[in-house]
Amino acid sequence: MAEQTYRAAVIGLGMIGGADQVSGDVLGQRVENMDGTHAVAYQNHPRVELVAGASRDEGRRTRFEARTGAKTYANWQEMIAEEKLDFVSVATYTPVHAEITLACAEQGIPVILCEKPAATRLADAEEMLAVCKDKNALLIFNHQRRFNLNHRNLQKWIQEGGLGEVTSASLQWPSGRLGNVGTHFIDGLLMLTGRRVVSVSGTLDLAGRPDCRGADFRDPGGWGLLRLAGDVMVTVSAPDYSNAPGRIEINGSKGRAVLGAKDVRLEYWDGRVDAWPAPDDGISGMDRAVSEAVDWLDEKTTFHYNADEAVHTLEAIVAFHASHHKKAQWVDLPLVGADRDFEVLSG
Repeated sequence: MAEQTYRAAVIGLGMIGGADQVSGDVLGQRVENMDGTHAVAYQNHPRVELVAGASRDEGRRTRFEARTGAKTYANWQEMIAEEKLDFVSVATYTPVHAEITLACAEQGIPVILCEKPAATRLADAEEMLAVCKDKNALLIFNHQRRFNLNHRNLQKWIQEGGLGEVTSASLQWPSGRLGNVGTHFIDGLLMLTGRRVVSVSGTLDLAGRPDCRGADFRDPGGWGLLRLAGDVMVTVSAPDYSNAPGRIEINGSKGRAVLGAKDVRLEYWDGRVDAWPAPDDGISGMDRAVSEAVDWLDEKTTFHYNADEAVHTLEAIVAFHASHHKKAQWVDLPLVGADRDFEVLSG
């Protein structure tokens, strides 16, 4: 018996959604330098058919049709009503993630692959979780480190005591944007350590760097501390303007791990050094996410990445904003009262 083929569509046909280099040029990024795109990951899987895409932008729709042969819609609501879909990618600006995800879940679409951060408001992200759970929809957030083999191997290495007892960590990246960029670093740290954030002390960088996605978005960077479960302290350095390379460092009693985008360097206190270069298998993080979602649809596996963890990452970023408005006082998680209401205006 032939294996089932699944039907996929993308909402938001820009650089990450539709592999559109014209959109990438506006952001100053190259599609080929990304860890996969939604459209290409669907095209790469032998059992997924990319059948549709939706965008308000006529040029993006025209280019998407030429690249993929898929049907396009100017209205995403019309698309999900008319097309029988197994996958939908939500590759739009963050402020509409919740609205679209909720509609897809209500429509009965079983897999929703949403860009990060989860939403601009914590309450919206929590509603996304609740509705997807109620509708038995698999909600996946595109934190690519979750699907990188080096990061997965290091996660296992740390869990098995390869670094000894985890004692501290640090995060740094050069472009500010706690919501859009910091979400990758914070979520990656939580993945690797297996710990949750219990409190945050943060100061936002108010330099006012223009957001590459337009004047409607104000997503500052900043500096601060995260306290993880077990009193593991994490320093954060993410100013709006910096030349420091993006990296995660995790310190343990036996040594430390230093992570770039995909590579890992292990430095042990006894002088040993080990380097894990970026995987060269040609499989992107997005490819792996789609493949593992297909396995989930086949009922072969339990999906390894709980969407609750991405929402917890957003909560830590919201806490950064709440702490700033209290002059860097410590803010405990889970957030309560007015601390929950800060909006992260990420594009």
